[in-house]
Amino acid sequence: MADEEEPHRTCKSKNFITKVMFLAATARPRFDDEGKVLFDGKIEIFPFVTKEPAKRSSRNRPAGTLETKAITSVKRENVREFLTQKVLPAVREKWPVRNIETIYIQQDNAKTHVNPTDTEFCEAAQEEDFDICLMCQPPNSPDLNILDLGFFRALQSLKYKVTVKSVDDLIAAIEESFKSYPVKQLNHIFLSL
Repeated sequence: MADEEEPHRTCKSKNFITKVMFLAATARPRFDDEGKVLFDGKIEIFPFVTKEPAKRSSRNRPAGTLETKAITSVKRENVREFLTQKVLPAVREKWPVRNIETIYIQQDNAKTHVNPTDTEFCEAAQEEDFDICLMCQPPNSPDLNILDLGFFRALQSLKYKVTVKSVDDLIAAIEESFKSYPVKQLNHIFLSL
């Protein structure tokens, strides 16, 4: 409402805002002739976090309690591990048709991303009769990255509707935004590409 006050939110400083990096896997949704959704295109979203035991006791939890910590410096090894151990199994599980078409995983040209000719990824990608290739978008063309085109911004705006107080709350809010994102809007992002 217009006369409603803004909620009062506090944190120590802008340096203490909770930030978590995510790896999102999406594909273009598939529809039948009547417009019924056959495949929603939402493979999965993976947060770059670890679970670590608390070193000291606090008023919030005793020492030794597992805490979710964001990986603040994502390295190429982290990305390779996520691709081979999380993304590829999720693609194989959720892909609508097992046929001979090639599935392309597109990434931007960040230095931490895996090289398309990486042997560990290529071996993992060819398992179970799937033809999965990794490709980088052309240099200096962020308009060809489908996730940056509209998806991440839309998820971020959906997340802003929820107040979060911990890393676990933030992850839950992003995952819920990912699940509730409309399939037709995801298709429009691919069409605008």
